[in-house]
Amino acid sequence: MVTDSWLAGMERALELAAEAAAAGDVPIGAVVLGADGAVVGEGFNVRERDGDPTGHAEIVALRSAAARIGEWRLTGCTLVVTLEPCTMCAGATVLSRVDRLVFGAYDDKAGAVGSLWDVVRDRRLNHRPEVVGGVLAEQSTALLEAFFTGQREA
Repeated sequence: MVTDSWLAGMERALELAAEAAAAGDVPIGAVVLGADGAVVGEGFNVRERDGDPTGHAEIVALRSAAARIGEWRLTGCTLVVTLEPCTMCAGATVLSRVDRLVFGAYDDKAGAVGSLWDVVRDRRLNHRPEVVGGVLAEQSTALLEAFFTGQREA
C-alpha cells in the first residue's frame, strides 16, 4: 500500500533528480520522510559536481536527515529514492536504521534491493527495513532514459 506521503516524497525526489540532470549528473533524487511524513532530509546525485564517488542521492539525503535530526539512527523514517539503491546505498539504508525504503525504478545492472543483490533483506544483518518498489517508476525511468540518450548524443 502506497501512502500519500510516499507519493509526495517521490514527487519531490523526482524534482531533485531533474536538478541532478541539469547539473550534469545521473538524475537520481532522494528524500527522507520523518514519522509524520514531513521531509527531514533530501539530496540528489552530486558525484560529478563534487568529484565524490559517495555522492549518491541516498547518501546525501541520509546525511541531511541525520544532521537535521541530530542523530545517525533514523528510526521511524522512510527513505524515498527514484532508483533502486546500489550496494553502497543499500548498506547505508540498513546502517541508518530507517524503517522503510520506497523506490521508483528497478536497476537491473546495479540494484541491491532485489534486482542484482538483496542487501536490505539479508537475514544476517541486524536491521531489515520494509521495502516498497516501483512507486512512480515510469517517471523515474523516463528521466534516466532522457538523460542517457542525451549523453550518447553529446
